[in-house]
Amino acid sequence: MNARTLLAEAARRLAGAGVESPRVDAELLLAAALGVPRGRLLTLDDVAPGPAARFSGWVDQRASRVPLQHLTGTAPFRHVELAVGPGVFVPRPETEQVAGWVLDRIAGLAAPTVVDLGTGSGAIALAVANEHPGARVVAVERDPGAIEWTRHNAAARTAAGDTPVEVLGGDMTDPQLLRELDGAVDVVVSNPPYVPDDARLPREVAEHDPPLALWGGPDGLDVVRGLLVTAARLARPGGWLGIEHADQQGGALPALVRASGGWTGVADHPDLAGRPRYTTAQRAG
Repeated sequence: MNARTLLAEAARRLAGAGVESPRVDAELLLAAALGVPRGRLLTLDDVAPGPAARFSGWVDQRASRVPLQHLTGTAPFRHVELAVGPGVFVPRPETEQVAGWVLDRIAGLAAPTVVDLGTGSGAIALAVANEHPGARVVAVERDPGAIEWTRHNAAARTAAGDTPVEVLGGDMTDPQLLRELDGAVDVVVSNPPYVPDDARLPREVAEHDPPLALWGGPDGLDVVRGLLVTAARLARPGGWLGIEHADQQGGALPALVRASGGWTGVADHPDLAGRPRYTTAQRAG
């Protein structure tokens, strides 16, 4: 079948289903079905029946709002490729900025310690280990399903030559979590569950991301309250805290950090679209 015709028909189908980026999604699905980079599609004329059938099936699933990354099986994040699928939160591009902020904080340190709380696929932790080989990175995840993806991705990155990331099953609000690192962590970072209980979410999120990665209580900040206690214990004097949050929490989360005490320089940062995205602070000395 003709590749251009396949893509045009798929893009129309996805657009009709309300998918936000129908042409891009169609191209990524066809590239995955063929096992080639997306750029190779420009040189293709015909698609063999096997890949064409696989592509058609994936387009049907994408039209029913199965996440693109669940179909391709991967999600790019900064300079690493992560395996994702049912049971793990699909990392978002805006979280790459949070990982970049962490890397900026530890750039001048030869052997920093970074703790990623609620790591999910391992996105932030593995990006940090990839770009700062001297770092000790600990990735904590409480969801039994999600942590299998963390372990898989961590093993894959170690095999690729990155510094190994320590993967730990645990709750970020547990008072006994990582007691051996009390007062010794250079950066505590988290993309925690922060969705308010009454929020309406896209189908891709509501039906496919794990609930433990999403819901944060009536105001979305219940988990963050416990996280702040853990972070205050782990961070060294002068150490850093970074927390991703929902668009509407750009005032509430910094206020919560200030009220918790012991942090200075509390600031909020926008994502590339200008929306409030993450709060940072430094542990008082």
